Amino acid sequence: MARTVPQGKETKEAGGAGAPGTPPLAGWARAMAMLLAFAGTVVFAVLLARLTLEPSAASEPLTHSNLRPGDSIQDYLAQPAFRDTVKQLGGNIVLGLPFGMLLPVLVPRARGLIRVIAATALVMLLVELAQGFLVTGRAFDIDDVLLNTTGAVLGYLLIGRRLGRAVHPRRKHWWHRFTKRDTAAGRTPAQDGVTRSGGRRSAGRGR
Repeated sequence: MARTVPQGKETKEAGGAGAPGTPPLAGWARAMAMLLAFAGTVVFAVLLARLTLEPSAASEPLTHSNLRPGDSIQDYLAQPAFRDTVKQLGGNIVLGLPFGMLLPVLVPRARGLIRVIAATALVMLLVELAQGFLVTGRAFDIDDVLLNTTGAVLGYLLIGRRLGRAVHPRRKHWWHRFTKRDTAAGRTPAQDGVTRSGGRRSAGRGR
């Protein structure tokens, strides 16, 4: 015998907080979260500029550009002191964490791992180009872009993905079209499966 689901319950499940397009937080909470994310982005931008765009005339004889991925990372790993290795590798990774944490909250269109990677790589590539051409004592290093982007990925996977989903409505993907059709017809794929299985059991008893 087929199991039926009350229409009110079905409608509630279809239009619940997990449905695409439904904001999980109240309006004031979303505004507060975006305000905090904006403030964090401003602080991060100032810190990023101070760390990467301040001239350093004393370092000019020691700097050189690196266009080959992995060369600077190998140099970091070959440092005699482990502390220096952690400082170079960890510092660049930590510098990318805010991208992965703040972008999904501040820019809804930037949600998604690929978009976070693309946005972070583009921004840090511009920073490295500015270092290489405009800032004394700084040089372009492709490995810094890779490490910063790795930090953004970690920040997104650890926190940013959840924050983005908590603040903004879920994005509508192409597969939601099929789910929407089933819901508009008054049924869900799970209910169709229950009905079919119930129909097969009823047919078996009839025979």
